[in-house]
Amino acid sequence: MNSKMTNWRWYICILLFVATTVNYMDRQVLSMTWKEFISPEFHWTDEHYGVITGVFSIIYAIACLCAGRFVDWMGTKKGYLWAIGIWSLGACLHAGCGWATVQFGGFEGISSSAELAKTTGDVAAAVATISVYLFIFCRTVLALGEAGNFPAAIKVTAEYFPKKDRAFATSIFNAGASVGALAAPLTIPSLAAAYGWEMSFIIIGALGFIWMFFWVFMYDKPEVSKHVNAAEIEYIHLDDAAEAKVSDATAVEAKAIPFLQCFTFKQTWAFIAGKFFTDGVWWFFLFWAPSYFQDQFGIKASDSMGQALIFTLYLICTVISIGGGYLPKLFVEKNGMEPYAGRMRAMLIFAFFPIFALFAQPLGGYSPWWPAIIIGLAGAGHQAWSANLFSTIGDMFPKSTVATITGIGSMVGGIGSMLINYGSGKLFTFAAAQGSEFTFLGFEGKPAGYMIIFCICAVAYLVAWSVMKTLVPKYKPVEI
Repeated sequence: MNSKMTNWRWYICILLFVATTVNYMDRQVLSMTWKEFISPEFHWTDEHYGVITGVFSIIYAIACLCAGRFVDWMGTKKGYLWAIGIWSLGACLHAGCGWATVQFGGFEGISSSAELAKTTGDVAAAVATISVYLFIFCRTVLALGEAGNFPAAIKVTAEYFPKKDRAFATSIFNAGASVGALAAPLTIPSLAAAYGWEMSFIIIGALGFIWMFFWVFMYDKPEVSKHVNAAEIEYIHLDDAAEAKVSDATAVEAKAIPFLQCFTFKQTWAFIAGKFFTDGVWWFFLFWAPSYFQDQFGIKASDSMGQALIFTLYLICTVISIGGGYLPKLFVEKNGMEPYAGRMRAMLIFAFFPIFALFAQPLGGYSPWWPAIIIGLAGAGHQAWSANLFSTIGDMFPKSTVATITGIGSMVGGIGSMLINYGSGKLFTFAAAQGSEFTFLGFEGKPAGYMIIFCICAVAYLVAWSVMKTLVPKYKPVEI
């Protein structure tokens, strides 16, 4: 037996990182192309886009509730394959929306999607309506698959890492969200400009199918993986005294908690609160940042300046968020805190980061770089918060139920995201129509609308942390 510990868990973590990167790139294609490329063709308004993102969020929310249970039932390997296969298909389907609009609309004299932009009056309104429904269908397929990413990834993290390392491992794969968003402005607008917005969906969507090949050959549970030796298994099970000396035999998991019983625990509601109040903040930044820079400063996503602004924003998110996962590990190893207490202290620190969002709009009057930097800091706070929030599940629930709890929380987070994205679209359209008659904190029209949403984002995390701390003031694993 080889006494030197293998490190296969980190290769698995890299796979999770790549999957999350692809996940967010697929999600970002629409936000990077709708304002400049898709909206002129289909005559969309902010409200149309808000409806599409809002429906995506609610479908994602409902799917998360089922996805977690599905992954626990199907098993991590097959469950993840199904998830990424479905969302990659959904991503590619977007490319056919222009063709389908022409076919379903039956518009006289229009034989190609390129001619849709020339329509006016009632025909243009019909084009907008039909295309919105088609994009909603594609976003629904995308949401059904993407809902499986985090339940599966968190379950894998609980399988491969001891509690003290989970937040750090989670922060690494969760950084894929920032890296995906980071890569998006550098690739998607250029692809859309060079080959058409349709090809940007197909090319980015195809990346998921490539990932599936590596997952099939690299992942197995650590107890049966040929790449993991006994020393690494022993390290993985540091928290379980009964498995302190794990053999090469397959470990027996605790019995899964019945679905409805999950809602009887305060620990479940603490995670729900953490997701509901904060997920929408990240999704607002993700879906609306490119539009914000075009609306406020006239800078398009395909412009070099637009690419630089969004790249800087997500670069800040990526760098700081990875360090956020290390902070509770530092508290545990250096200060002797137990993992949950260290995690909650770290989350309180990161809950203050989004307060910077209050200054994005005022400082935007001086330079668009200020909002990019400030939103980047707020987004970094979210990603670091999210990595620690996900890890609280593994602290308090058995591994057999981790994906289910993740799915429940993600569902509620999706509801929060639906509210903020749909509400933002309605608010921005209304504020733009009202012009100078709509004011808030010294801003008029659509800028006033953005300021309202930034204020909501700023305080969301402190509210969430307070609710969580009230429900679960100290570490307490669930008892069945």
